[in-house]
Amino acid sequence: MPKQNIFDNETFFEGYRKIREKESNANDLFEIPTLFSLLPDLTGKRVLDLGCGYGEHCISFVQKGAEKVVGIDISEKMLEVAKSENRNPRIEYLLMPIEDIAQIAEKFDVVISSLALHYVEDFEGVVRNVNNLLTPGGEFIFSQEHPFNTCHSTGERWTRDEKGEKIHINLKNYGIERENESTWFVDGIKKYHRMFSTIVNTLVEAGFAIEKMVEPLPDEELLKKFPEHKDLFHKPDFLVIKARKHLGTP
Repeated sequence: MPKQNIFDNETFFEGYRKIREKESNANDLFEIPTLFSLLPDLTGKRVLDLGCGYGEHCISFVQKGAEKVVGIDISEKMLEVAKSENRNPRIEYLLMPIEDIAQIAEKFDVVISSLALHYVEDFEGVVRNVNNLLTPGGEFIFSQEHPFNTCHSTGERWTRDEKGEKIHINLKNYGIERENESTWFVDGIKKYHRMFSTIVNTLVEAGFAIEKMVEPLPDEELLKKFPEHKDLFHKPDFLVIKARKHLGTP
């Protein structure tokens, strides 16, 4: 079965790029700062970026001292931008689905993924492959859409008062792990819902120790500038996890 490659859809690609250019986009305000706050010292490290997109993170890893960065993505459009705007002699970009990383014949000290794993059906297989690609004690740091997001499929996400203000989220079928289709610029975008326990247990069973989990929320200063993000106190948008491969694992 072919892997989902929504980013090569022209409508989706342009819509996504416009969102990322907005000052108030949640990636730049919450997800990326949190992900980067969990990074170790990258000096002399070999880094693998799963779902590298435009390659902006890959450049940042090099600037932070990484010896080599391999960025993989399934999207030719994304990699065209990466190779044009974010190239560096220490960066190698590969056209590859995340599910196929077992084909990579080298080891890494750090594996990082930003908002890509909720598009992957075989999460367990990917986590096992990441563990195999890491050196002993290596770190796996990733973000994904929050499980309270991925469990939503149809219907109104929020209950609102008579003024249209959000009162609470409408949460249903959280305990049913499944593929959901949604509309975001285009129809038929597939995301995979997994419970917190499944995510954590999959990591542990694959040979990882969980070091930190973060559900980013706005602080007072950010809320003054972007008050619309107060709804994150009802439902965080992102889950960010730092896990470490056990030292005794080859």
